[in-house]
Amino acid sequence: MFSPTLTILLHLCLAALTFAAPLANDKLTTMGNAEQMGAGGGVLGFAVLILDILVWVEVIKSTRPPSHKLLWCVLVFLLPVVGPILYYVFSDRAKHNPEAGGYEQIA
Repeated sequence: MFSPTLTILLHLCLAALTFAAPLANDKLTTMGNAEQMGAGGGVLGFAVLILDILVWVEVIKSTRPPSHKLLWCVLVFLLPVVGPILYYVFSDRAKHNPEAGGYEQIA
């Protein structure tokens, strides 16, 4: 499946990662005030993740050209906090939303 050179290169990269940690410092340092911080960061991070996923779903379901969809998805991926705000302010969502017109008249 892989060529032998690629396999050896991959093994060398993984070996380099294992030796990247400093060997002399055998103490593990952690934050001492973890219980005082609370869960605010986790809740805020989860809210940002949910907003990003909602923007991605709305962008993918829109009628934009694929290049514009890719641009919005990359923008939201690279700027997870500011990206959804930029999308909701500047994207002209009503023009590209196929469900914005409500029900379609049959007769």
